[in-house]
Amino acid sequence: MKTDRTMSSRYMQWAKTCSTARFNLATSGVLTVARSEFPLQDAALEITAPGGYGYPPLLQRLSKYTGAAEQCIVTAIGTSMANHLAFAAVLERGDEVLIEQPGYGPLIDVAEYLGATVKRLPRRAEARFAIDPAELDQMITSRTKLIVLTNLHNPSGALLDAETLREVGRIAHDAGTHVLVDEVYLEMLADAPRAFPLGEGFGDANPFIITSSLTKAYGLSGLRCGWILASPDLAKRIWLLNDLFGVNAAHLAERASVVAFDHLGQFRQRASALLRENGALLDSFLDSRPDLDCVRPPAGTVVFPKLHAVHAAGFVKFLRERYEVSVVPGEFFDAPDHFRIGIGGETAELRGGLERMAAALDSFHDSSNRVISS
Repeated sequence: MKTDRTMSSRYMQWAKTCSTARFNLATSGVLTVARSEFPLQDAALEITAPGGYGYPPLLQRLSKYTGAAEQCIVTAIGTSMANHLAFAAVLERGDEVLIEQPGYGPLIDVAEYLGATVKRLPRRAEARFAIDPAELDQMITSRTKLIVLTNLHNPSGALLDAETLREVGRIAHDAGTHVLVDEVYLEMLADAPRAFPLGEGFGDANPFIITSSLTKAYGLSGLRCGWILASPDLAKRIWLLNDLFGVNAAHLAERASVVAFDHLGQFRQRASALLRENGALLDSFLDSRPDLDCVRPPAGTVVFPKLHAVHAAGFVKFLRERYEVSVVPGEFFDAPDHFRIGIGGETAELRGGLERMAAALDSFHDSSNRVISS
């Protein structure tokens, strides 16, 4: 358990300072919407409104969009702050948290910052990164207060099916623990099973906490429009906790987020067209690479290939320094023999990045073979 209050996220430091390259395949979201594409009128640019627990028009849009009652919704500054608030509302020092492995590094960092003991729930590549509910059930103890999952899985993009979600919810309910599902990438799959509606049969004891935002799927990262879905009592507790962090959101962003929800179909069509074209490029690349073992997800902007026979971390460094292509090292997800590729950027950049990656793989294998033979 880490108790150093000066700790930070190694992954976020890397993402902010080391991930850029001429061909950036490290970014996980959809290409950012330009100002000219966003239908914001001057009338929407009021900068101040009365403070309170949520901007009513935004809560109304979120209720319609998610199907959750307004008293179950908390708005937050992106999914990262939503996750932090949810963790802080349910955890006390010394509590146990089960977090998927491989998993997104900042989720582990937040749990450790709050003084929790982290245990890892395997999501194995050979099982297509699925979750085994029976294994989860065996890992829960009397100290387990939170189970943490991502859906679509970050970093592999794997989808949790409805039956698995339902069984995870039952296990969590019976154990008296919560299960947080970060659904920020699920926004890219319109018909996917969502955990909070599946838990409605639990009533006030709904074990699910759902976090998400508009940041990844729609190219609207700058709005920082995130949200949490939880049972009414827990949602109220999270609102009160947020008084210690943010008090009120930036009103301009709230108003722009309302506009975004009113035109979400436009942004979804834009993202879908981009990902259809980019996904075809990715499929063609993966089809040509027997040296990469990769689960291909049903949707999303990320894949998590495993590199055979050679050192993945060395290849990632070689790729960036020699070929000007950045991908995310698997070490940030506790899977050092993998790396994450993002396909949500400009199509020309992705095409060029994949072509260079193919050349880098060929060259890296050749150099590795020469070292071995010598």
